[in-house]
Parts: sequence; structure tokens; C-alpha cells
Amino acid sequence: MAASIPWIDGIARETMLFAAVGFLIGGIDDLAIDIAYLIRAIRRRWRQRTTPTLADFPVEGCTGRLAVLIPAWDESSVIGAMLRTTLARFDHPDWRLYVGAYPNDRATIAAIVGVAIADNRVRLALTPHPGPTTKADCLNTLWRAVLSDGAREERPFTAMVLHDAEDVVHPGELRVYDHMLAHADTVQLPVLPLADPGSRWVSGHYIDEFAEAHGRQLPVRGALGAELPLAGVGCAISAAMLARIAERRGGLPFDEISLTEDYELGLTVRALGGRGLFVRALETPGGSPVAVRAYFPATLDTAVRQKARWMTGIALAGWDRIGWQAGAGWRDHWMRMRDRRAILAIPVLAVAYVALVAWGLALLAHLWSGSAAAAIDPALQLVLAANLCLLVWRVAMRWTLVRQAYGRDEAWRSIPRILVGNLVALLAARRAVIRYAATLRGRPVRWDKTAHHFPNLAELHGA
Repeated sequence: MAASIPWIDGIARETMLFAAVGFLIGGIDDLAIDIAYLIRAIRRRWRQRTTPTLADFPVEGCTGRLAVLIPAWDESSVIGAMLRTTLARFDHPDWRLYVGAYPNDRATIAAIVGVAIADNRVRLALTPHPGPTTKADCLNTLWRAVLSDGAREERPFTAMVLHDAEDVVHPGELRVYDHMLAHADTVQLPVLPLADPGSRWVSGHYIDEFAEAHGRQLPVRGALGAELPLAGVGCAISAAMLARIAERRGGLPFDEISLTEDYELGLTVRALGGRGLFVRALETPGGSPVAVRAYFPATLDTAVRQKARWMTGIALAGWDRIGWQAGAGWRDHWMRMRDRRAILAIPVLAVAYVALVAWGLALLAHLWSGSAAAAIDPALQLVLAANLCLLVWRVAMRWTLVRQAYGRDEAWRSIPRILVGNLVALLAARRAVIRYAATLRGRPVRWDKTAHHFPNLAELHGA
């Protein structure tokens, strides 16, 4: 046992050094975003800029014709309720729902038809081949249907809105899109995961991540003038921009071999010289935000599958597919690096947990042998102290952002949920690497979706 102590000390020291430096780099990166966020908030207050409300987007000023695209595969359990709720909630003078389904998904088709028969604002579009393929493939089918209807009716649609089959739409969101697309090519609204009382920890960790992503990171990207990726839901793209993208891609706007077509779409808009806006608006002064809400995966397995798809599409396949835009500024490169750092952070996180175990074993070994524990190098002590300060700051920022969006109870839960998020990320990274390796060997890209749950009317109260 005594002979193995130097080896244990060496493993503990080297793993802690590696993890500490990795955490320091990531912590400084996050701190830079926080500083930009605080500067933006101070400048807005100094200029007395207030958050717009729905009163600033009147129905009378809406002039566009909007098509809402909803791709669906194996969504029979939620699509009917989602469509009926959407039809009852939207407040806009000219819009239509286009729902995509696969010919071999009869249950989903039946649920869509059941709603479409009662309301002619719903159109069913079937893909030309069985599913599942990719979400982008289904979206392209919907895009063709929208163009066909617009041409036949001699009233082209001016914009297309993206939603998923489990989304709870906001009544006023189409008004926001209509008005703001006069100033931009894409508009993204906040996404607020619904708090699932049956999954406070797994589903709940999405609350924390979206509170930061859409409460801090996307506003900073907008303020910096950096490229703005889309979330795939709660977003609108002008028909003219989609036509430009389709021309660039050989006839179709959505890349059918991409797992994260929404993310890449936002970057493509920027590459074509377009403008994307992240818009935060309130229902009334001091009221709830105009946002998309949905239940997110409630089990560890489904959360891992979803996160793995995001990692594969953005940090692995996306990095390989779109690389680094030539001629882009430092802001765009910085944001792309942040988007892709998730897969790089996983080894750091894994080594950090190894370091904790190694240091614990080292302390036990020294205690058993009666020898003094190995001293920590002063430089490493300084790095560890800096990381501790950055961690406290990071937790405080997350607590604040979650409290603003969900209240104090969820804010306090967000602290232990950091561990849940780490576990999901570690497992998702392993799955993402395996999936990406399979695609490199020629395996076709498939829609790796998860089962969804749509809230009932009681759960929708206040949403």
C-alpha cells in the first residue's frame, strides 16, 4: 500500500491540475458574458429603455401572412391537443397551421385530420417517403406545401414560424413576429420550460439552462451583434430569406442531413448578410413574458438522448459541417466556440470527478500509513481559489436568472440541479460521440426524438 501512495498522489495532482485549468478557462469565458450582460443592463437603465409590451405590437398593424410549421413524427399523443390549443390561442388576422407527418405514422395522421376537419386553418402535409428521416426533411415538405398554397391562392406567405408538437404557443407571439420582421430576417422569442412537478430534477435542469441561455446569453449575442442561432421553436423566418437560403442550398432551405437545422439556419442567415433578433416582450408592464412554453424530458434516458442530439448536431457534426466562417469577426468566432465548447468541457468535467476520487483515496492512504499528505503547489492553490470564486459567482448568476423567471423555489433548486446537469451532460457526450462515429461510417442521420407530454388546461393556467 505504501508503495502505491506516490502513484495515487501523482494521479490526484495531475488530474486536479488539468481540471482546474480547464475550469478556469471556462469560468473566465462565462465571466466575460456576465460582464457584457451587466454592461448591457446598466446601459439600458441609463438610457431609460423599457421592455416592450404587446401593446407595442397591435393587431391593427399586422400586415403579414404567417405559416406556422409543425413537423411531427410519432406525436399522436400530443398533436391533437397542441393544435386545438394553438387554434384557440393565436391572436393574429392572417395565419395558417401546416403540420407535417409521415405516411407510415397513421396514428399521428389521424390525430391531425381530426382537428383539420373541424378547422380549415390546419393543413396536413405528408412526406413523400416513410419516416423517420430528419426534422429538416419534414420541414422541407411543409415549406413546399406553403409555397404551393401561396402560389395557388395568389397570396404568398410572408414568413414561416417554427414550432414543435409539444409547444404551448403564446397568444400574442404572431403579432410580435409580424411587427419585428419588418426590421429583421429572423426573430427568436424566449423559450421557458414548464416546471414539471413529477420531475423536479431532470426536467427541472432545463429550467436553469434556458433561464441562462435565453435570459443572458442570447441577449448578449444580440447586443454584441453576433450571429444568432435559432432554437427551432418560438422563432420566425421571413419567406424571402428562406428563398435565398433555398437557392444557396440547391432548392431546399432546411439541410436534411443536419440534426440541428434550426441552429444552423440562424448562422446561415448571418452568413448571407441577414439580421436576427432576439425579442423579449411582456404581456403588460411588469407582466409575464411573451414566450414559448413546453414540458422537457422528464427521465434521465430521454434527457440524455435529447442532449446527445444537440451535442452531435452543434459540437461535433456542426463543427465539421460549417466550421468557422471565413471573414467573420471575433464576436461570431467567440460565440461559435461557446456553442461548441460543451463537447470540450466534458473531458474536463470527467477528469475533475476522477481528481476528487483520487484526492480522497490519497488522503485515506496517507491516513492509513501515517504519512503527511502531499502539499498542493502554490500556483495550483491560486487557480483553485480563482475557480472557487468563479463558481460562487456562476451559482449566484444562475440563481438570480432562475428567480426572475420562475421564483425563489426553483432558484434554490437550481443549485443542486447543477449536479444533475453534469450527469446528463456526461452521459450525453458519450452517446453523442458514438452517434457521430456511426455517421462517419455511413449510418444515415435519423430523427432521434423523445416522447412528449402536453399540459392540460389546469397546467396551462398563466402560461
